[in-house]
Formats: sequence, C-alpha cells, structure tokens
Amino acid sequence: MPIKKRSAETREICARAPIIPVLVVHDVAHARPLAEALIKGGLPVLEVTLRTPAALEAIAEMAQVEGGIVGAGTLITPQDVSRAMAAGARFGVSPGSTDALLDAAEAAGLPMLPGAATATEAMRLLARGYDMLKFFPAEASGGAPALKSLAAPLPQIRFCPTGGVNPDNAGSYLSLPNVACAGGSWVAPDDLVKTGDWDRITALARAASVLPRAA
Repeated sequence: MPIKKRSAETREICARAPIIPVLVVHDVAHARPLAEALIKGGLPVLEVTLRTPAALEAIAEMAQVEGGIVGAGTLITPQDVSRAMAAGARFGVSPGSTDALLDAAEAAGLPMLPGAATATEAMRLLARGYDMLKFFPAEASGGAPALKSLAAPLPQIRFCPTGGVNPDNAGSYLSLPNVACAGGSWVAPDDLVKTGDWDRITALARAASVLPRAA
C-alpha cells in the first residue's frame, strides 16, 4: 500500500478523539480495566509505550477491548515494529524517524505516526509520503507557537503534539489548524492506575474527550 494511503489511515485514527492517552503500563493486570475506563470516557485511541517489560502483554490485552484502537509507542527499531504488530498494535508511534524504522513499518503495513521536531525533519517525512506527524518533544521544541509557525510553510502536514502537553496547555495546541489531536498522559496518572480508580480515570478521559479542536 502506498505510504500516503497509510498516512491517511493514521490521520483517520488521530481524528477519533482530541487526546490520545500516552500510557506507561507496569502491571499487565491493569491493562484491560485501564483501556475500558479510557474508552468509556470517550478516548478510544490508546498509545502504549514500549518502556516497560509489561508493554507488549498490555497491548495484547488492550487490543481485545471492544471499541478501542491500540497502538505502540516509542518504536525505535525494526524489531520493535515486529513485536508490536505481533502483540496486536494497529498503529505505531516513534519519537523520531530513521530509514530502518520506516522501512520496517512500511514493509509490515503498520500505519505510523513518526516524530519530527523541526521543519527539516517534517519536510523529509513529507517527501517520503507522511503528512500526519508527531511533534515531539512538543513543549521543549517551542510548544504551540512553534507548531503555529509551521502551519503556513507546511500546510499539508497535520501534527499530534506530545511531550509536556497537559490540561492547562492542551487547548492552545488543539486550537491550531495543523493539529489533529494531542498526546497526553494526564488522563491516566500512575497513582490512579495503581489504586484501580477506574471511575476517576473515566472522568478525566471524558473531560479530555470534549476539548474543542480547530475546524
């Protein structure tokens, strides 16, 4: 499948909700109820980062929850792509991009949200066929003003800013015409996950799910 068509699939995934929860799962037992709580709250697209030994099993558990679209984050190597897909990931997210990583994702047919922090990185990905990108690390890279400055010269590209996005600044990102959604971890804080306070997580998700986006 052409890369542009895969990138269009990623755009469709990002259009599902204004916020994609960025999840670091330490205990597989939390995976299913966490996914259920977030989906119930209106956030169906979930990114499980490959930062813990439990991540792949968590993806496998979450992939079975009805109504959800589970992806794998922090993809770095071609091996990460194959392991994530074997676990049931339906899309991949990377902090940056290398030819080896993108080659592997393209060969496997995995829709990707590749990371870019500069105009040059974004242009290189656009030339390859990617027009839905992750802007990372968002706050450290200039935040909403930096993304706003990219809109005029690169109107073809939509972004999902991640990294330092929180309830206080999410609105400034989502108001930009080149932002499709944003990634954030605040909807599933570690303390609530550890105590199994799924109702509170659902409430946080519900609040995030109605954040307004640019038309």
